[in-house]
Amino acid sequence: MRRILRFSFRNADLPPLSCEFGTRRRRVIDLPLIAWLTVIWVLLWSTLTWANVLTGLVVSVVVCLAFPLPRVDLGLRLHLWGIVCLVGYLFHDMYTSGVKVTRQIFYGLPHRAAVIGVPLRCRSDLMLAATAVAVSNVPGGSIIEVRRATATVFLHVLDADRPEELEAARRKVWRIEELTVRAFGTPDEIARVAEPPPPTQLAAGRPAP
Repeated sequence: MRRILRFSFRNADLPPLSCEFGTRRRRVIDLPLIAWLTVIWVLLWSTLTWANVLTGLVVSVVVCLAFPLPRVDLGLRLHLWGIVCLVGYLFHDMYTSGVKVTRQIFYGLPHRAAVIGVPLRCRSDLMLAATAVAVSNVPGGSIIEVRRATATVFLHVLDADRPEELEAARRKVWRIEELTVRAFGTPDEIARVAEPPPPTQLAAGRPAP
């Protein structure tokens, strides 16, 4: 006997944070969408009560069943421990990089900036975009271009006086890529970031004017 309701954590074929409803004509319901529609319903009534919340849930489910959205798989997977590791690394990196940039501004001598190219291991659009956003959130470097054809990001770094500093910047990008994929990637992408980073081109770094 088939189950009437199945959740995504029990069925890998379903999109993340969703459930499948029905027996013959099965419908996939997006749980975050249900929650958002319920919030809108409560806001429309301007009163937070159990009756409004339950009514909002019922109305949201009926709307999603009556007007189902097309099933789209973005390739996004949620891994709780990977998300925790990514958030912890980004907070730590933001703090240490912010302190370093502040010291360069107020106490250090002028440093030489550069633009370097960093080839990534994952080529999916979602992982490229997520890695670029994560790297740009850390002080001291910002993504200025993402080349989709070669899965290469071009990073502007403030501290490029020595070749070791450029290599350290590349290793940081690869580390953020690995943590991002382990937080949101598919099993194939996670296996790919476990491999050594691709070789960099000799002309990948060029001094900024």
